[in-house]
Amino acid sequence: MPKCPRCQKEVYFAEKVTSLGSDWHRPCLRCEKCNKTLTSGGHAEHDGKPYCNHPCYAALFGPKGFGRGGAESHTFK
Repeated sequence: MPKCPRCQKEVYFAEKVTSLGSDWHRPCLRCEKCNKTLTSGGHAEHDGKPYCNHPCYAALFGPKGFGRGGAESHTFK
């Protein structure tokens, strides 16, 4: 039985979501920055961790400068 990358518990067929090459529990597939629940294939990945496309991924790893990167390039701390 595969294990969820976030909680390390077994993922049963009825509750699994496949993303980033692993099987996840639906509530465990969340953005690393803002904790928003993500859909399979509807998010970005960096270093094997899921992020929502806007604003988290764009602000953290996108181009910098005013008017670029989605949320006016706000830099998260």
